[in-house]
Amino acid sequence: MQKESFGEKEKYLPWIAAMAIFMQSLDGTILNTSLPSIAKDMNYSPLEMQSIIVSYTLTLAILIPLSGWLSDKFGTKRTFTFALAVFTLGSLFCAISPSLSTLIISRIIQAIGGSMMVPVARLAILYKYPKNELLRVINFMTIPGLIGPVIGPSLGGWLSDNLSWHWVFLVNLPIGIAGIYLTQKVMPNFKNTVSKFDTTGLIYFSLTIVLITLVMELTSVGITSFTMILIFVALAMICFLLYVRHSKRTKAPIIDLKLLEIRTLRIGLSGSLFTRLGIGGIPFLLPLMLQVGFGYSASTAGLMLLPSAVTTVLIKPWVVPLVKRLGYKKVLVSNTLILATIIGMFSLATSQTPLLYMIILMIFYGAFNSIQMASMNTISLSDLDNDNASAGNSLLAIMQQLSISFGISVAALILSYFKDAGNFFHGETANAFKYTFISLGAITALSSLIFFRLKNNDGHLLSGNEQKRSA
Repeated sequence: MQKESFGEKEKYLPWIAAMAIFMQSLDGTILNTSLPSIAKDMNYSPLEMQSIIVSYTLTLAILIPLSGWLSDKFGTKRTFTFALAVFTLGSLFCAISPSLSTLIISRIIQAIGGSMMVPVARLAILYKYPKNELLRVINFMTIPGLIGPVIGPSLGGWLSDNLSWHWVFLVNLPIGIAGIYLTQKVMPNFKNTVSKFDTTGLIYFSLTIVLITLVMELTSVGITSFTMILIFVALAMICFLLYVRHSKRTKAPIIDLKLLEIRTLRIGLSGSLFTRLGIGGIPFLLPLMLQVGFGYSASTAGLMLLPSAVTTVLIKPWVVPLVKRLGYKKVLVSNTLILATIIGMFSLATSQTPLLYMIILMIFYGAFNSIQMASMNTISLSDLDNDNASAGNSLLAIMQQLSISFGISVAALILSYFKDAGNFFHGETANAFKYTFISLGAITALSSLIFFRLKNNDGHLLSGNEQKRSA
């Protein structure tokens, strides 16, 4: 491995990585409360704006496998600088977008940079620091990732109410420019030997995911031509089968499906995917329900997400002792059912419901959601060894991004169905949200069946420190 010598300046490298994580986590949450303002400005329904979020998360998932290969080939400093520049430029394009279509294209450009920022920064940390220092450094890096969701929704709501939605994207510009400057001063240009990139595999994988997402998006906005949907589903299945055949014949496939032979990884990934189909749409749905259904301001809607983000951070120290005491199977089965109940209770809210009710629900949602994410992530990685840890971790990262995208698409699809069934539900938008929350709660409850397949002693070899690091 090649690297440049930066001496004392390298001690600031974790700050660069922390900044990247903060930018990505902030960008992932600040937009939710601004969707109604963007929709009004662009003459769309707020219930049809999920494509702005989905296009970003989908691009992240598709391009994450490319980031490590580019970093090893061209160097961490060059790749990270390019990522920051593209992300910042994409943010500017988002702010000046005159229409929904141009905003979606700008979000994709933004996501191209975002897909490389965090993975490349983490890779630089792994190359720079010895293993006995990694836990301390990684814990420091992840704190801004927890702070971003805390201030994102409320900041997005305040900017939309007091300035304009354009500032949701403009706030990235000074951070990005400062990040580019610091990267040139601080980050080493680590390189490593790379094999030939699996371009064919990336094409098959990307087409499969894009076609599946396209089906959900078209259905959610009312385009329900049976023939068109059937064609897209068939094409998605063909692309997936082509990738399966390709991965078996390729020495280094972009996603090694043989990893799914590891039982805990397979259960963890599938459980994570289906659980997030239920819980992944909550940050998208709740601000919409409060603004569109109940008439609250964007600032108020943003503040309602704050209790969840705070408890997500505060509960972290208790996750490891809980899992060590009860075991992964009991924690994941019971916690998934509790989350399903909490999601279902959102359906009881009306425009006359005191905000205190919503705040209490969000406090419990944040706490149990934090337990769920940490437990699902660590059980997925519990049986990996040194030979497959990197590939397994990449597979988990890809699945996380895909499940976020699918979770929002599924929530929007269900909401669209109940909204269009206006005659039965008396045409009230609030009722559409009510039945959507009930449906998402049911999906979450059913996902608990996957975790029943765990054995009582699965994950018992993880020590406390290893659990924290995987989380």
